[in-house]
Amino acid sequence: MSVVRIGGWKAWAAAAAATLVGITLPAVTATPASATTTAYDSTYYKNAIGKTGTSLKSSLHTIISSQSKISYDAVWNALKATDQDPNNTNNVILLYSGVSRSKSLNGGAVGDWNREHTWAQSHGNFGTSAGPGTDLHHLRACDVQVNSTRGNKDWDNGGSAVSGAPGSYTDSDSFEPRDADKGDVARMILYMAVRYEGDDGFPDLEPNESSTNGSVPFHGRLSVLKQWNEQDPPSAFEERRNDVIYNTYQHNRNPFIDHPEWVEAIW
Repeated sequence: MSVVRIGGWKAWAAAAAATLVGITLPAVTATPASATTTAYDSTYYKNAIGKTGTSLKSSLHTIISSQSKISYDAVWNALKATDQDPNNTNNVILLYSGVSRSKSLNGGAVGDWNREHTWAQSHGNFGTSAGPGTDLHHLRACDVQVNSTRGNKDWDNGGSAVSGAPGSYTDSDSFEPRDADKGDVARMILYMAVRYEGDDGFPDLEPNESSTNGSVPFHGRLSVLKQWNEQDPPSAFEERRNDVIYNTYQHNRNPFIDHPEWVEAIW
């Protein structure tokens, strides 16, 4: 079931004024973020609705921690379904580049696509065992060489252009995805921060303001990720992906795709 949204999650411009026949019209009132609703609010998210801050984060953690885990080998076929090109069912859409590539070209050679961990494995050293290392909500199909360029860098703006991924940039310690993927990355990272709180044998993953996190279980920069979430709202591709993971594989959802305003409500 696809998510149905009622109302806007992002406040639209509220300073409009016009003059007609000498009369100044009143400023438009911004639509409140709380107006956003989805088809899951009375069921899946019922214990989170109306909450903010740590209370909201805790409720969402409990909700999304109920999931089916898959093996790292199983991720290959799962990504062929979750990342399928809506215009060509034989292909997947690659993160950071937007390229449509044959599903059969999964592997480790130049020209192949592989499994990108948006929350880098080294940021907490959780590896590829079932859990954060195989969680489809942050794993995406990605060009092998572009994936290598991203490495385990934190997230930030700026740097030099990334070969093979127009609109993406990188420097010595950070990576900036193209505009169409900025919100996707932010919501994947913040999903991981809510899902993995250190209570199930895995590290407590948290966002911070550093771009040199290395092997600690943190990813930055939070302020930039929040900007990206605002800048790039959930797309139909992202929403479909959330549904496929929920209905077919893990049976849990990324709440920030359904309710992107919850990013600001928590952080």
